[in-house]
Amino acid sequence: MEHGLVTDIAICIIAAWVVAVLSQVARQPLLLAYLVAGFAIGPHGFQWVTNPDSIQTISEIGLSLLLFMIGLEIDLKKMLSAGRVITFTALAQILGCVVVGWVVFGFIGPAQNHLEALYLAVAAAMSSTVIIVKILYDKRELETLVGRVTLGVLVLQDIATILFLAVQPNLKHPSAGVMLVAVWHVLLLLSVALLASRFVLPPVFKFIARLPELVLVGALAWCFAMAGFADYLKLSSAMGALIAGVMISTFPYTLDVVAKVTSLRDFFVTLFFVGLGMIIPVPTVAYILWTLFLCLVLVASRLTTVFPALYSMRQGFRVSLLPAINLCQMSELSLVLLALGKASGDVSDNVIGIAAFSFAFLAIGSTYAILGNDSLLRRATPWLHKLDLHDLDHTAFLAREHSQTKRIGLLGFSWTASSLIAEIERNRPDLIPEIVVIDFNPVVHEKLKARNVHAVYGDITARDVLHHAGVAHATVLICSLPNMVLKGANNLKILRQLRELNPTAKIIVHAELLADIPELYAAGADFVTAPRLIEAADLLHCLESAEKNLLPEKRQAQEKLLQGRSEVIP
Repeated sequence: MEHGLVTDIAICIIAAWVVAVLSQVARQPLLLAYLVAGFAIGPHGFQWVTNPDSIQTISEIGLSLLLFMIGLEIDLKKMLSAGRVITFTALAQILGCVVVGWVVFGFIGPAQNHLEALYLAVAAAMSSTVIIVKILYDKRELETLVGRVTLGVLVLQDIATILFLAVQPNLKHPSAGVMLVAVWHVLLLLSVALLASRFVLPPVFKFIARLPELVLVGALAWCFAMAGFADYLKLSSAMGALIAGVMISTFPYTLDVVAKVTSLRDFFVTLFFVGLGMIIPVPTVAYILWTLFLCLVLVASRLTTVFPALYSMRQGFRVSLLPAINLCQMSELSLVLLALGKASGDVSDNVIGIAAFSFAFLAIGSTYAILGNDSLLRRATPWLHKLDLHDLDHTAFLAREHSQTKRIGLLGFSWTASSLIAEIERNRPDLIPEIVVIDFNPVVHEKLKARNVHAVYGDITARDVLHHAGVAHATVLICSLPNMVLKGANNLKILRQLRELNPTAKIIVHAELLADIPELYAAGADFVTAPRLIEAADLLHCLESAEKNLLPEKRQAQEKLLQGRSEVIP
């Protein structure tokens, strides 16, 4: 039946909400709910919405807003600090997956010729930025090393996709000139964005800063201006929105923009995923078999390109395997790429249908995989050892059983532990030789070792890691990580494990909820830190200082404390 655009949007939102509520009752991912809702109301379901193109146009706004907000939260300094790792991994993954896919699909897959096999190989080499970033954002893992590596590879994948789209119209008769034009357009887009953010936007935003609504409208105008300029250059409009966000991520108005754009983003992104669900065709036996084959090739190619690349650069099991798991799906741009191939007469409907099924299947499967990637890592670790592969500090583990253990153990290393090390260096440097840090971030390890702090690579939730690190012989054990950071465990579980390994040590753990404190003491904690109480007392002192006009003095005291302070995690 035919509806107006407003009615179609209403049906999409209501269906998404109903299925999402049911998915929450069943404890299933929201992305799965949106895809199912789109399939149910679309042309292949109940046919309540028979014109997905109108919804798709609006959902693209959501994609631009999402990537714009992602850009706002990207820390370029942190990403560039892992530049060599990201670049090498992305090149290995993109080139490796394209070559493997082209060969396999050219001889075995559903493609009718080598050109169609190339389209399918490029489509299978790209991962879904929207799905991965949303899940990692919800898991608060975008700022971790694994998250930065994953996001960095995604950015380079998008650039590779853009370059492929630029040369796609001339694939039957390729030329170097077309590629040069595509590269020129990318450089032009980056140059315009950089110059505008450096010389034009700062004075404009400073002028309108007193009117918050104009700051929001100005940020959105900048976002869609860059998206439109990218589209004018025959590039991805979503990539233009991402670059727009990155270029103003250091502005002092970023937090205000993020807070106000979030509700708009959620609305449009919901339509985006519902629109994707509408293009999923009704399955047949042949489609399902080819879908399983395509998914198998895609997952195998990710694991055999990403993991070896990162492992060869001594990133350890965790940082090597988790990005490979995170990248195991097909990009939304892949479907766009195949649709363009169909318009050029290079891709058949059969291949597009199989790719759409694979996208949906992997979107669902990878959602569960990313949510449970820590569990998958634990299960894969014994198999990796059987292949004679060793995690970081493996030899140190073996030697440590016969060496002198450290007296103080820091379990996990985040902002609090970083500040603690800085305090010890300043006030009790004699304790540094007595400390061992247990964490699985190889970048942190390098920085700690440069400061003569002993570091052991490993997951603090794993019993064998704690045993080999010598916690049984320590006299003081500290875990400063909140429960939301710990994967597959919490402070209570870690405390019980520590108490079992070392009945006599003084154990200090972290509590987010005041209600958890009595239970932690009952389980054997010697002291439970509650940072919210310390912060509340500090804020009260700030309030009293403000009433007495003493904030300048308090600020000077803080500046004196920060003077010359150098932390592992700034």
